[in-house]
Amino acid sequence: MEAVGYSLCRIWLFFLLFWLGQGRQMAPPGFVESSCHSRIFWMKLNKLLLQGKFFQLEINDPYAGPVLLDEKLASRCGYVLSEDVWGNPIFRASVLGCHVANEADELFSLTVNIKVSSFSSMRAAVTYTYPMYCSYSSWASREIVCEENYMEVSVRTDVPAVSNDYTVAWMSALPETQNVAYQLWQLMFVSPSGRKRITVSDAAKLGYSFNNTLSRVYLRAPYHSNESDVSVVSGVNMNMVTSTSMYRQRWLLLLIDTTVSCPVDGISFTDTTLTWTVPSVIPTLVVQESTFLSKSILMGADGQVIVNPEEKNYLLEHNETQIRITIPIGAEGGKLKSSISGGVYGVIYSIDLFLEHTWTDADWQTTKYTVIKSITTPFMPQTPTVINNTLPEERLFHVAFGHFLPDVSLVAIAIGNVPFTLREAQHHGFKIYEIPFSNRTKGFILEVSFDDPYVLKEYVNRNETKYTLLVNYTISVGPEMTPYYHSTEVECVIADIELPEAAGYCDEENLYLAIPTFGLHQYWNLYLGNKPLNRHVALTHGYLAATNSTHLLLQIPLFATGVIYEEVSFQKIKARFDVALRKVRTMETLQMFSVSCNFNPSAFIICHPDGTVMISAQMKTIPAIDMSKTKLRDSSCKPREYNEGHAFFKFHVTTCGTSVRFEGDHIIYENEISYEKETLPGQSIPTITRDPDYRLTVLCYYRAKETVVLGAFASDPSTSPPFGSGRMVPRSSSAVYRRIRQALNVVSRVSKDESFMEFYEPNVAILKRLVEPVFLEVELKDESPAAELYLENCWVSGSLDFNSTPRWNINGSEYVAEFCPVAVSPRVRNPSHFKRLAVRTLTHQLQQVYVHCLVAACSPTNVLPGSPCRGHCSSSRERTAFPGHRLASLQGYMLAGPVWIVDPDLR
Repeated sequence: MEAVGYSLCRIWLFFLLFWLGQGRQMAPPGFVESSCHSRIFWMKLNKLLLQGKFFQLEINDPYAGPVLLDEKLASRCGYVLSEDVWGNPIFRASVLGCHVANEADELFSLTVNIKVSSFSSMRAAVTYTYPMYCSYSSWASREIVCEENYMEVSVRTDVPAVSNDYTVAWMSALPETQNVAYQLWQLMFVSPSGRKRITVSDAAKLGYSFNNTLSRVYLRAPYHSNESDVSVVSGVNMNMVTSTSMYRQRWLLLLIDTTVSCPVDGISFTDTTLTWTVPSVIPTLVVQESTFLSKSILMGADGQVIVNPEEKNYLLEHNETQIRITIPIGAEGGKLKSSISGGVYGVIYSIDLFLEHTWTDADWQTTKYTVIKSITTPFMPQTPTVINNTLPEERLFHVAFGHFLPDVSLVAIAIGNVPFTLREAQHHGFKIYEIPFSNRTKGFILEVSFDDPYVLKEYVNRNETKYTLLVNYTISVGPEMTPYYHSTEVECVIADIELPEAAGYCDEENLYLAIPTFGLHQYWNLYLGNKPLNRHVALTHGYLAATNSTHLLLQIPLFATGVIYEEVSFQKIKARFDVALRKVRTMETLQMFSVSCNFNPSAFIICHPDGTVMISAQMKTIPAIDMSKTKLRDSSCKPREYNEGHAFFKFHVTTCGTSVRFEGDHIIYENEISYEKETLPGQSIPTITRDPDYRLTVLCYYRAKETVVLGAFASDPSTSPPFGSGRMVPRSSSAVYRRIRQALNVVSRVSKDESFMEFYEPNVAILKRLVEPVFLEVELKDESPAAELYLENCWVSGSLDFNSTPRWNINGSEYVAEFCPVAVSPRVRNPSHFKRLAVRTLTHQLQQVYVHCLVAACSPTNVLPGSPCRGHCSSSRERTAFPGHRLASLQGYMLAGPVWIVDPDLR
């Protein structure tokens, strides 16, 4: 009869389950996985089958029907709903959970409804009913579970059962019996605030869950309740609920220690590892620590026990106070996930661990202590690396960009700030592909030709090109597809440019330069001095320029502007023409193209930038004249060299009676070569001569805006202005009228001190020590108050001769000078007519020297276009050196001295 009753009970339960399953579907294959680990139900849902959908879980109560799972119900009833490290939904339930069917504390079942909908409101949801079963009989005297959202302790009790036979009558009476027993249990909590005794129903209102089974009593408590306390055990914060469960029924009083304590931290991180620490001995759980004996320590990951942790590079170690689990970041069993934080790329590592510690002590015999912990590292920034594997010999950028986890995708790229999708980039000719790395990461390879139009090219050094690839990567990170941008710049410099070589030659009247045109205006330009050599300059200077597909050919007349005369005599001219090859951007001179030849012209005139004039005059007269007796206007200026038909003169435009005049934007210096006639005394006047009346006018033209002398002191030769142009004009016997202006009337004197009140007598030797300055004053004898005097160039030499050598430029390495102010005084009516300066030597001793200066004046009658005389004061250079004026003339010359520079001890 008892067997029949038992069978009827089984049929009734089957009918109940069938009724609950009406209108519900079975879960599709691969959607749900479940297992029973120790005393916990584990269920995992496949995230791939939930993409774009919403889901809810319902717990089937055997008596009340489906109950929606929420956070409050989960912590009170022993349920956990979370995600594993792969993003799959995970549901865990204690076998002592609220709605678990319990058969003799050995067989447990729980049915879950999984509702799936395409709408957040869960309308039109499909419900999958999924039953789970767990068999667990190896209960320890005390078992403690530390879950993510609750703490649970269950202890074995010896409360007698009604019968061991499962009859229909017992089954129908069991709910009532449990209800009565439930009402007779009370809980005593001990906390820092004192003792609190409450009924089980009141405890449920506070979030606790207490009940008993046939052989066990359990208490489930939330973390950080009002009745809990936090203490530090072996460096780990422990959340602890100290409680005693009391069962009172007439003559029976049962007191059970249901204290539970679980770790709430104990996690630490380094750049390469994470460490989880749990106390070995927890004093609130082991009263007699001397009897404590650790029996076994097991660890697991992702719900699976790991028998040999070292095989996965895990480290499980313990001592008398702590159990430590150390996991390398990125180790198997966990998951690395890419993430973006504040625009920075990085990774997060997550792993689901559990620890099971079994020990014995005198009070509890055996305790099984299980802690389940999901650990996630903080955001770890990882700047992507760009590896330049460029192949210069193939003219190919080969750039690797990584390392990235598999959840990263390259979605777009920009080259030279021009955006491309991957398809567009491939179509353009860029090669992009993924490459796997050994550490389960990947990278992206980009190949771009040096010759691609989006590659920046810059000419550098002498013969090299710098190729620059500007790349902006756009990657998609994680399932959220968060965009991340990374810019990089890759450079490669190769010697792929050949500098041009010029060829030069000459004929009787011209110099020629043939220059390759490759790279002109792209990499470099041609310069004549400091001016770009273009067609306008060539035409202005009288050059002929012709080009073909490979070369530029320049024809330069011997006496054209820009020709340098290295050696000049009446027998030959050694001339050179230089063109500089300069970088377009930096103006750095890379090469000088030069052609140099010797010429034998019959007659010539050369007007040097410094005002020196060289003349080779050919005088063909009948009868012939004695060339040694030719002279310039100043009869003391004789030829330097001569022969039967030629005379060679060399003089400065400020000497030998040279006159100056202004015509348009030119300054013209004029002199005259003439012949001294020999006369024979006759019987009566007139005298008799057999020499012809011969005069040769020589002219030098200088452009006013290109005056050679740039300042009172010598300047860089590379900035010197061009030569002037010359002309020789034979004069007829008829008078030629010209407006001739004579050289300036200037007076120089040496002051005894800086007051410029007392002066040395002329032609008297002046003694100055090495450190003493020579105070020099130059005065312009001009009645016009508007005129202004300028010092054009000053130097020191050991002779009175204008052309004497050696000479030392003032403000060079041997002599320096400073201008002194000039104020109105009884002697100085017009300060603009005066210039004063203090000259001192830096090195010379025991030497007689003279100070030479070329001077010029400005006045309203000779102001030229562009001249600084037009209402301007002295330039800023005059405050520390000599005026830097580009004046229209070299109108005068002055000499001061001699001055003896002596040793300081000799005076």
